[in-house]
Amino acid sequence: MAATVELEFTNLLIVVAVGFAAPFVLGLAPRLRLPSVVLEIVAGIVVGPSVLGWVEVDEPVAVMSVVGLTFLLFLAGLEIEFPKLRGPVLKVALLSFVVSFAIAIATALILSAAGVAKEPLFIAIVLSATSLGIVVPVLKDSREIGSTFGQLVIAAATIADFATVILLSLFFSREASSTTTKVLLLGGLFLTAVLVALAIAQVQHAHRIRETLRRLQDTTAQIRVRGAFVLMIGLVALATNLGLEVILGAFIAGAIISLVDRDEMMTHPAFRRKLEAAGFGVFIPIFFVTSGVRYDLDALGDTSTLAHVPIFLAALLAIRGLPALLYRPLVPQGRVAVSALLQSTSLPFIVAATAIGTEIGVVSAANAAALIAAGLLSVVLFPLSALTLLKRDPETRAAMTAEPVPPGETVHAM
Repeated sequence: MAATVELEFTNLLIVVAVGFAAPFVLGLAPRLRLPSVVLEIVAGIVVGPSVLGWVEVDEPVAVMSVVGLTFLLFLAGLEIEFPKLRGPVLKVALLSFVVSFAIAIATALILSAAGVAKEPLFIAIVLSATSLGIVVPVLKDSREIGSTFGQLVIAAATIADFATVILLSLFFSREASSTTTKVLLLGGLFLTAVLVALAIAQVQHAHRIRETLRRLQDTTAQIRVRGAFVLMIGLVALATNLGLEVILGAFIAGAIISLVDRDEMMTHPAFRRKLEAAGFGVFIPIFFVTSGVRYDLDALGDTSTLAHVPIFLAALLAIRGLPALLYRPLVPQGRVAVSALLQSTSLPFIVAATAIGTEIGVVSAANAAALIAAGLLSVVLFPLSALTLLKRDPETRAAMTAEPVPPGETVHAM
């Protein structure tokens, strides 16, 4: 029995070892501003069947990878800053996404007519997302997180993330059912989420419950973290039982916590860090490394497929970048280009969406590989270019010099 258990967990051991090694290697070269997710996926490709063949996706790896995907979208929902979604910023950010999605539909139709894409609506949804978890650290590094420019970019990325998750669940769930049925199911899920949020907010005002949470939050009970897990898994279970996607339930769970976790007494300042520690420290790296293991490198080796990579990268920049022109009345002109680059950065949603798309047959393995490759390039090129432009601004450079980034801070990707 012992030998069987060891054999079953060998693949998982290699995956978690790669997940540890990727950020550690990047930590040895701190000047290299590269999100660890890029190295995690590339290393997964190397150890997977496409190159070395050391790892295959067996049951333990598959289960942990699904939990990692769930946690990734949960933390993405947790990034939503509802107080910033108001006023002119909200209006411009909403209009920006409407324009972005219109460009996405037009671009996807052109790609479909040219024989590049199979399902235009799916391609449009995939290319309309932004990696909020990469955008936020860049804005923090440049001390722009609290500026109107920073708030606008965050609001736009938040709306894009939320909208694309909903659209993907509405039109491309694994369960076959009519759009009307899915709309009703989505409505039921959101109604349940609202009721849960109201219940949590109400319960937290009860003195006895509040004191119990405070007493148990930093003991071995870690009661707030356990409660977050219950909420996340509960909404994921509800979403899947309704025939919707796992990612939608997880994203809504994170958004609920972001909305209700506003304790003015700051009795649990480490709560979110604990959740991030569990996600980025354990589950999420497994998802990204496993995505690399599953990556079809042979499909990308075809010349025609390889040519799709710059096409998808250019489409990503056009779809998410052009709407940044709407920001000109609110931000300095030099920040418009920075906004365009940051909004065009996308990878985790592309990885998650193409996994769903290949399973239900709306995207080919070759195009899935090309989309992920374009996402990898966007994460490598766009944030670095945006940060370079920001550093050229005298005010930004002065702020960054006055308040250096704490050592050891890493760039997460969501």
